[in-house]
Amino acid sequence: MIAALTAALSLAAVQTPAAEAPPVQPIRASKIILVGDSTTAVVGGWGPSFCAYHVTSFAACVNLARGGRSSGSYVAEGSWDLALSEMSTPGFAATYVLIQFGHNDQPGKPGRSTDLATEFPANLKRYVVETRARGATPILLTPLVRRQFVDGRLQNDLAPWAEAVRAVAAETNTPLVDLNRASAETVQALGPALSARFAQAAPSPEVAAALLTGTTIASSTGVLAVPGAPTPTTQNNAAVEPLGQARVSFDYTHVGREGADFFSALVTRDLIEAVPPMRRLLIP
Repeated sequence: MIAALTAALSLAAVQTPAAEAPPVQPIRASKIILVGDSTTAVVGGWGPSFCAYHVTSFAACVNLARGGRSSGSYVAEGSWDLALSEMSTPGFAATYVLIQFGHNDQPGKPGRSTDLATEFPANLKRYVVETRARGATPILLTPLVRRQFVDGRLQNDLAPWAEAVRAVAAETNTPLVDLNRASAETVQALGPALSARFAQAAPSPEVAAALLTGTTIASSTGVLAVPGAPTPTTQNNAAVEPLGQARVSFDYTHVGREGADFFSALVTRDLIEAVPPMRRLLIP
């Protein structure tokens, strides 16, 4: 009797089809590429905090921004070619390219400065056209403001470059994140002393005293090398720093962790509004 029951149960198990596993849904991941200068790059820019804290696991975030680069030198040295290669990587549902230049396009940057009326907008248009040619979505950002003051009033020396970016965005129908305007409003509201907290390091006593008067002065603090960064090479027995070498010091342009966290949140907030399809990829 027991043997017969066991056989019957075994036969029933053989005849009962196993439950089918649910089909695996293919992932639809996207990619976000950052292109720009040191105010976007690692050690000094908002980019690291953006990639680390504001992008979901369904998007690869690649920071190709490099210190010391202008809209012209970034192309000339081949960095733009690397960005184009990243845009061509197969398998991503969508690719977005955030482009921010201006700081090193200003006069007084040998080998990097571009003409504000002609070269700078032409370079930005090239970025837009070539990004779209790769099937990616370009997004223009106006340059992060410098935190310089005179008598309590912010001196936004990048305003003309920000306006040029706005004009190119309008002309090419490209999404715009107006980081210059948003950062300028914040820095002006905080004033010179409080906004100094966004810097990479604390100001010297002399600089800190000037901040309290409402007028910033040139920083005189020492510069600290970043642990693990390449050491300077030598030429004719003199130290030669690589262009855009990542370094930590107090200034009015670059940002430390607190500044990176704050301004990356501003970028994310405005990016969600400027490019609604990116909303599912971003963490406010």
